[in-house]
Amino acid sequence: MIHETPEEFIAALSPMAPLAGLDLGTKTIGVAVSDSLHTVATPLETIKRKKFTVDAEALLAIVAKRQVGGLVLGLPRNMDGTEGPRAQSTRAFARNLSRMTDLPITYWDERLSTVAAERALLEADATRKRRAEVIDHVAAGVILQGMLDRMRNIRAGS
Repeated sequence: MIHETPEEFIAALSPMAPLAGLDLGTKTIGVAVSDSLHTVATPLETIKRKKFTVDAEALLAIVAKRQVGGLVLGLPRNMDGTEGPRAQSTRAFARNLSRMTDLPITYWDERLSTVAAERALLEADATRKRRAEVIDHVAAGVILQGMLDRMRNIRAGS
């Protein structure tokens, strides 16, 4: 099921199950996972996109192996907050994926996540080739960490 707010998403989660963050690109899907306490996001891998069913099966295999309890998809909004074709494509991916799994799915505003990932990789002195190989799953880590931090703030406030 797709949840529009972090609060709805939190309420739908199984306790102690890690989460997965996704950075959906046109050619790749970056994947990151959290620990079971929802403290830290770790970049995991990048899936080369083929067609939806193949991509979804690869993703769901990772989810099953890691016993993931929820999915956070980066939502690529425009800088003014509006949603364009890429955001619509992400929402369509989420709708189609929700037909294949009962896992809670939500969105996280991914504006500047790739910029943050690129900056982190530059600070780590990664080569251009290495940055190209890992940027998508590092960006997924930035997306997932944003949601984890928001969840921690929500839980602390309640």
